Amino acid sequence: MPKRVDHAERRKLIADALMRVAAEHGLEAVSLRHVATEAGVSAGMVQHYFRTKDEMMTFALAVVREHGEARVSRAVTALGDHPAPRTLLRTMLVELLPLDEARRADGRVALAFLAYTAVRPAVAAALHQETAALLAFLAGQIRAAQTTRPADRRVDPDRAAVGLLAVLEGLGIYLLGGHYPAETALAALDAHLDLVCGPAEPVDRPPVKRRRAPAG
Repeated sequence: MPKRVDHAERRKLIADALMRVAAEHGLEAVSLRHVATEAGVSAGMVQHYFRTKDEMMTFALAVVREHGEARVSRAVTALGDHPAPRTLLRTMLVELLPLDEARRADGRVALAFLAYTAVRPAVAAALHQETAALLAFLAGQIRAAQTTRPADRRVDPDRAAVGLLAVLEGLGIYLLGGHYPAETALAALDAHLDLVCGPAEPVDRPPVKRRRAPAG
């Protein structure tokens, strides 16, 4: 009886090897041979799952996206039902910043992929729909966050979403390069969210009980 091949497991094995090579050497250094060596399989097996380098690169970004979505989902779930739009946005964006080693590894791959696609319009085209969906989500949350703001303090949600995404990407790049610490990036993110959504709602705290001064 022929041995059953777990294609999903093999694909994951190759994907993990691809991520390690890309994180250590950059996407431009990735080749079918390098990935095969890292995964401990033949180059022919890698080619069976990825016919071209472009397919490998696109898959690498898909893995990064899955990691990000999983982190965002866990963090948003922890907020409970019906979080405020600004809180939801901040939680989501913080999870996408490279603030720990796992997120830095993903961030290096994502950054390298963007550079890779800069001169490959056909590969970049695959991202356009995802970018449009993300911008639409951001715009929707910004619009919802502004409902309590005076009309003269509101911003165009669609334009603000483009700016917010640019801030996120810019902060990520400078964090990866070690230009400033996480605290600086988070403070900048909060300041920008204040501009487009309004200040965060104050956290309710129990009143402080003051001791009476002794009589006499």
